Amino acid sequence: MKWRLMVAFTGLIALVLLAQDVPLVNYLREVESERLRAELERNAFILGGASENLLSGEGDDVTVENLQQTVDVYATDQGARVVITDAAGLVVVASDPRDERGEDFSNRPEIESALRRVPATGERSSDTAGENILYVAVPVLSGSSVEGAVRITYPSSVIDDRVDEQTTGLFLVFGISMAGAIVAALFMAGGVTSPLRRLQRSTEQLAAGDFSERADETEGPPEVRSLARSFNSMTERMSGLMERQRAFAGDASHQLRTPLTALRLQLERAAAMVEADPEGARVRIEAAGEETERLQRLVEGLLMMARSEGTTPETQRVDVSVLVQERADVWAPFAEERGVRLLTAAAPGLQAWAVPEALEQIIDNYVDNALGVAVPGNTVTITAVRLHDAVAVHVVDEGPGMQPEHLAHAFDRFWRAPDAPHGGSGIGLAVVQHLAELSGGTVELRNRTDRSGLEASVVLPTQE
Repeated sequence: MKWRLMVAFTGLIALVLLAQDVPLVNYLREVESERLRAELERNAFILGGASENLLSGEGDDVTVENLQQTVDVYATDQGARVVITDAAGLVVVASDPRDERGEDFSNRPEIESALRRVPATGERSSDTAGENILYVAVPVLSGSSVEGAVRITYPSSVIDDRVDEQTTGLFLVFGISMAGAIVAALFMAGGVTSPLRRLQRSTEQLAAGDFSERADETEGPPEVRSLARSFNSMTERMSGLMERQRAFAGDASHQLRTPLTALRLQLERAAAMVEADPEGARVRIEAAGEETERLQRLVEGLLMMARSEGTTPETQRVDVSVLVQERADVWAPFAEERGVRLLTAAAPGLQAWAVPEALEQIIDNYVDNALGVAVPGNTVTITAVRLHDAVAVHVVDEGPGMQPEHLAHAFDRFWRAPDAPHGGSGIGLAVVQHLAELSGGTVELRNRTDRSGLEASVVLPTQE
């Protein structure tokens, strides 16, 4: 009986571990594969940016030799194969000597797609490589023109190996857990059947996606209670991982919309001014370039936020007065388009400590929300004032304000007021609060007392 119970015990542990590890391994494999694809696409866009001036003929700062050197360094470092073509699909630079300059790549499906402004990613069989390859192809844009395409390819086997490296640890944990279960079974076979059945049910609930399920830590011998605690700890971590991933996706979709809108407006105005005012168009394009750089910094900031859970990132001194005026200049065209006046009032020389890019994103969120409820003729005011040991930035609108009971939930993640305009994600103010807390500051929303409208503020410390 003891041996039968021991066999049953170890078999049950194996089922429990498989029930939780197999779905997790599949999930991690999918996530890692998508991350690698996104990394390749990002690198392709970076190489596209480096080749833009050469392909468009608008600058002489990049030569074919310089671009070839950049491509060779990247290909050697990453083990990838890179091809950059012109707008006709002819090879301009390639990392593989077999791809000759001037060779026609326009018949490649991914190159053809990229030249039509549609980035392409996927897997296909390659006659040249003699195996399946993972490819990413993106267009090289200069203004509204497609000047060429960048393609990066990897052997699918290399990608599979990199993905397998991420899941090896799970199988190691599985093996260690099984070894421990066999040893423990020799001492625990007499009275663990019932607790383990409950643990199995909890695991099945977890495998089904119920991350609120927890094992009972109060019953059974010490070893079973310890296993239940370990299971619950693992479940907590998995639940936190899933929640942070969903939160990060929501943060990214919301935060990227703001600079993309500003970038679109700059480019539209530049397009309208090309013939009538070339100099003005050039200024707008330069401003769009600056906004593109801010977009890149914003993406890096979102990644920093995702990694900052449970950590304390470094802060830096920022010029609040300058940032208030910069963000007002960026939002001015959008406000003018809505028929809304955008005013600023900030004393010069105001400085505070904040996480990099935090104050810009906070102001953008507040102004975006204010313009979202504004009507033609309204005024939105951005002010910055010095407090005793802090600096406060206020964004004041003339909208309908919020119900008092809604103000208490305004900063909750994914919460949206029932009467809020459509199109929001409910994450913006949660991001604002997160950035302010990381910077050692506070945020507040309150209705105006002098008239209708809302006053959104952030207070940042002046000392580190």
